[in-house]
Amino acid sequence: MNNSLYETLGVQKGASSEEIKKAYRKLARKYHPDVNKDEGAEEKFKEINAAYEILSDENKRKQYDTHGDSMFGGQDFHKFYQGNGADINDILNSIFGGGFSSKKRASFSQDGFGGFEFDRFSGQNFAFNNRMNAGASLDINYEISISLEDAVNGAKKSIDINGVAISFKIPAGINDGEKLRLKGKGRSYKGQNGDAILMVKIKTDENFKRDGDDLYANLEVPLKTALFGGSISVHTFKKDVSLKIAPGTKNAQKIRIKGYGVPNRKSGIFGDLYLSVSVVLPDVNTLDLELKKLLQERL
Repeated sequence: MNNSLYETLGVQKGASSEEIKKAYRKLARKYHPDVNKDEGAEEKFKEINAAYEILSDENKRKQYDTHGDSMFGGQDFHKFYQGNGADINDILNSIFGGGFSSKKRASFSQDGFGGFEFDRFSGQNFAFNNRMNAGASLDINYEISISLEDAVNGAKKSIDINGVAISFKIPAGINDGEKLRLKGKGRSYKGQNGDAILMVKIKTDENFKRDGDDLYANLEVPLKTALFGGSISVHTFKKDVSLKIAPGTKNAQKIRIKGYGVPNRKSGIFGDLYLSVSVVLPDVNTLDLELKKLLQERL
């Protein structure tokens, strides 16, 4: 279970409340926009405050310790925060319950800085209201991971958005990095609904590799079949097929199965499956003595 919320503050999961507070104060001093004018410092400052808001609350921390980053859809907290934009206050409210108030304040002093005071989310809420008034996007971005088989064949999936399970389809032949748009499932503001935009990431498959519309895999062939020919059952994402192996098939020889690759998203035409033969040698210790002797003499 990932615990990126702790990583945001640079503390271990078992850190005490005092250690969390100390780490927070140090980072807040570093990134406070009144002190740090670097690009991105203000957003980092808000992210740090959001993390501290959760970990400094006993009940919220217990929830997070139980579920980890699954509460953020499996994303680390930085990606979750960045991907959900200015309404993070509302989203955290829906996940952890109330308590994310723009009125909460924190103040401290440090040699060299003097004292300063800030609203944890007031700047963020101000930006949210102004952006919405300016007609900014109400869309929400998510990242989803799917198997290569689902990418090839398509699949029905669901995603939890603000506590509601939303079903959607993965189209056959989808590419890594493509985006799916769920209409009306984004943020709401003054009667308007944005969309949920899903960035698709395809997991690495242990047996197949994809290159465009073609698939590649290794095919283990017993020595006897490689020498004298025969048939082998081959698993593909379409169905299992019986493949004829010609006598004298060599190691690393390539075999093409036409039309068993990935469907092209535009044309609908399937790519091919390319198999690389790996001849499997028998365990010599399992052979009877007469056969071993014969092989030693004749080979």
